[in-house]
Amino acid sequence: MASPPAIPATTGAIAAGDGAADIGAAGDGNARARLVDLARVRGVSLAALSAMIGRNAAYLQQFVRKGSPRKLEETDRRTLAMFFGVDEGELGGPAAPDASVATVRPGGGINADRPGARAAAASWVDIPRLALGASAGPGAQVDDMADQGRLRFSQRWLRTLGLDPAHLSVIEVAGDSMEPALRDGDEILVDRSLRGWRDGIHVVRIDDVLLVKRLEMGAAGMIRVISDNPAYASTERPRGDVAVIGRVVWKGGRI
Repeated sequence: MASPPAIPATTGAIAAGDGAADIGAAGDGNARARLVDLARVRGVSLAALSAMIGRNAAYLQQFVRKGSPRKLEETDRRTLAMFFGVDEGELGGPAAPDASVATVRPGGGINADRPGARAAAASWVDIPRLALGASAGPGAQVDDMADQGRLRFSQRWLRTLGLDPAHLSVIEVAGDSMEPALRDGDEILVDRSLRGWRDGIHVVRIDDVLLVKRLEMGAAGMIRVISDNPAYASTERPRGDVAVIGRVVWKGGRI
């Protein structure tokens, strides 16, 4: 499963709501304050971020508290901006010339944020976060798929993975049956385009229950439905019993 820069896996996303950012260039002091704020909202330490960009653990602490270095190096700034899903201008770099945002509707389709703008040309795309979690435990009943906010991704990063934003949604993992790959409370990006079968982690519906499980092709006409956590049993089901909703292509969560 491919991912953007992360800790230690990566992210091209920033949560809507408290994690949403005002777009605009920042001075050196503002860049330091913005970095602290982004790290707080995301729940990651400056030491972990320093390790992510290949620096010693105190590097970003010194940048924030002592102003050394005075500015982040371009590659470090770009990696951090990609991780948080923000414009480099917020971390002291030049603002991107096009900060337009497209929004994916829960039922599919994309709207641009500006009259006359093309959604496909937007720098960012807001993917709907659906209310119903995919259970990595006993299972969640399928009854409500209401839109519960957005998670913002770099459209360029999505394209590098061959993903169409119109077929993406974000849901929260509930339970621990997929640990260590997925933990309770992780958010997963689900590709619903279903472009051919392949082994991997998927969101599935079995007996009208929504689950996130690892799938592998079994004997003729069968699918192995696997829990990564050995405390939970894995099963083999006829392929007709397993409705594949989408493939998990990214995850985000606390360390």
